[in-house]
Amino acid sequence: MLPPRGGPRHSYAALDLGTNNCRLLIARPSDDGFVVVDAFSRIVRLGEGLGATGRLSDVAMDRAVSALSICADKLRRRHVALVRSVATEACRRATNGPEFVRRVYRETGIALEIITAEQEARLAVLGCHALLEPGEGKALIFDIGGGSTELVLIDVDSGKPVVHDWYSAPWGVVSLTESEPHIGSDRDGLMESYARMRARVADSFSGFAAKLRAAQVPPGRLLGTSGTVTTLASVHLDLPSYDRRAVDGLIVPAEAMRGISTKLSGMTVAERATLPCIGNERADLVVAGCAILDAIMDIWPADRLGVADRGIREGILRSLMARERISA
Repeated sequence: MLPPRGGPRHSYAALDLGTNNCRLLIARPSDDGFVVVDAFSRIVRLGEGLGATGRLSDVAMDRAVSALSICADKLRRRHVALVRSVATEACRRATNGPEFVRRVYRETGIALEIITAEQEARLAVLGCHALLEPGEGKALIFDIGGGSTELVLIDVDSGKPVVHDWYSAPWGVVSLTESEPHIGSDRDGLMESYARMRARVADSFSGFAAKLRAAQVPPGRLLGTSGTVTTLASVHLDLPSYDRRAVDGLIVPAEAMRGISTKLSGMTVAERATLPCIGNERADLVVAGCAILDAIMDIWPADRLGVADRGIREGILRSLMARERISA
């Protein structure tokens, strides 16, 4: 039950363990949504090597448990009243995913829930749809993750997002990088490698693209939530370091994003690592994100791209708080 208006308000938490990142958000309800009181984010690469073995590696699980231990300490110190912790594509695909979930609970006390691709897509929409540009007609929201990419066709004519269709592709920045490495001895070789990456993603999107064409859905607004789009938006703004306030809600010309993707795909890992907001942590994975983004813009050729530094965690928080208000 929520405390009465004007009284102290409980803290709620959302934890998202993805194929590449571990993210935590702790917030308190406010009259117009919620106020963040603590947050945590770390690249853990839980899905590293998963495509080759079908299993989470011991090293990757150790990295994730280390990050989750920090999250558990924050949850205790913030006296969180209600938390939902979800795991996505890496744990869905791994044969030892359930075993890893049991280890996490045993060592940290965090009860991870392995959610479906559809649940993941709907939470991302709930968390970021408010950033859609005003307009009419259907919009496409996408989430480029580490192990999968979710595409969700919605409209918000009623004020709330209504999902008309959705699709989950098995390619994220980690899985695509490992399956179709971006390699080449010169720029031409790198661009040929990039074309192969794009072709692989386009092939996986083909069924969903055909459904859009058959339904004669005209491309309209486009909104992306992921490290890929926020990173490319930072490059577009030429930021010296990442600034969420400058990126979250930004609208970028689609051609500008394509231009950045082309530039990055012709660079080596070492060259990309020198760019602010990319660095060593993202240098090897960002090109896979570019290939996925290009493929999305091919099937939904909007003029502009909305950028969201919010998604699953915010969707979880909103659903938790709404549920508590209903039961109050």
